[in-house]
Amino acid sequence: MTLVLHQHPLASFCHKVLIALYEGGTPFERVLVDLGDQASRTAFLAVSPLGKMPALEDKGRGRTVFETSIIIEYLDRYHPGGARLIPGDFDAALDARLWDRFFDLYVQEPMQQIVSERMRADGSEARAEEARQALKRAYAVIEDKLAAGGWITGENFTMADCAAAPGLFYAETLVPYGSDLPKLAAYHQRLMQRPSVARVLEEAMPYFKYYPYKENLPARFRPTDTEG
Repeated sequence: MTLVLHQHPLASFCHKVLIALYEGGTPFERVLVDLGDQASRTAFLAVSPLGKMPALEDKGRGRTVFETSIIIEYLDRYHPGGARLIPGDFDAALDARLWDRFFDLYVQEPMQQIVSERMRADGSEARAEEARQALKRAYAVIEDKLAAGGWITGENFTMADCAAAPGLFYAETLVPYGSDLPKLAAYHQRLMQRPSVARVLEEAMPYFKYYPYKENLPARFRPTDTEG
């Protein structure tokens, strides 16, 4: 197969690219990366020297692409399938790119900081609390941006929504939405019901038992006691 995605089903940034692939119906092969396994780690570092997931190999064009936003831009140009995630209009495309970066930098990063602090032996509650406050500020900005019933930049589902879905899925388990964020809560639900997003989460379910805040997952995704 031409496209090979090196990824892990629990990783939120991998979810972002998977959503884009499913939106377009783009055929691809997946390679599960287990950084705890020496053989898997060595093989992945040969593809992605910095060890960052996901990485997309396009064997047909002899190119490997890194960084989620660039991967989606690449797919949109060379393997668009049935969906275009970057608007053709320049201003609309700029808005999609802006909000893509917003979700990566101001939702995903503090979310991952909170998770990292819990996993570290010397984790800092102060750093975790700082990240929680950053998420609350980001939530308020998103609430102000959203219109009732639409996606983050308007009527069309774009790269920005691919970024929003995994970031918000995990972030809400750490800092739940308050009653003052009705548009954000409704947007979150629309994202979770999107077929591409639902498919990614369904595929991730066997791995949710490894999520450090698994007890905060929505009931339908929460591992049973027998699953750890």
